[in-house]
Amino acid sequence: MRRSTIDARRSGGYALVMIATSSLGPTLETERLILRPPVAEDFDGFCAFCADAEAMKHLGGAQTPPMVWRMFTSIAGAWRLYGFHMFSVLDKASGAWIGRIGPLQPFGWPGREVGWGLMTAHQSKGYAREAAVACMDFVFDRLGWDEVIHTINPGNRPSAALAAALGSVNRGPGQLPDPYAGERVDIWGQSRADWRENRKRFL
Repeated sequence: MRRSTIDARRSGGYALVMIATSSLGPTLETERLILRPPVAEDFDGFCAFCADAEAMKHLGGAQTPPMVWRMFTSIAGAWRLYGFHMFSVLDKASGAWIGRIGPLQPFGWPGREVGWGLMTAHQSKGYAREAAVACMDFVFDRLGWDEVIHTINPGNRPSAALAAALGSVNRGPGQLPDPYAGERVDIWGQSRADWRENRKRFL
């Protein structure tokens, strides 16, 4: 694990916030956020997120720490084996862990996905869109993907709205593999060429 110093403006002065980077993959930086692969210190943040019933409402429901540990280490393992998976999302000003977002393609998945999830306290602030734009750039420009999907529960209106804001379109119902085979999802998506045009709205 490496350490990098992130400059953060605070009311009443200037502060330096130490944010851990990861040897598993790159660190992305946006105006307000740091995105990087998980480090061991992120486990508590993942547990808090997965215990947040509202945040997890459309993601299979709240999870206990032993369940979270399996997911957490699977994300780290995917970064090591395949070179991509969810980034931890950190508030640049405070260093706080606020969610996870990024590319994933579990075995049997209906496509290469950019997915997201933020803790309830950090929703409705534009963070998800800010992080999602950075991840869309990452998968098309650095991973070389030609298509991206988002698997979204039909009742998850905020996620559907974010997908639409990115320029993705609802392609209709999809089927996930076990253990999510019973979950209802719509498949949203767009191509590299689509993103080239849609990206202009964020400049």
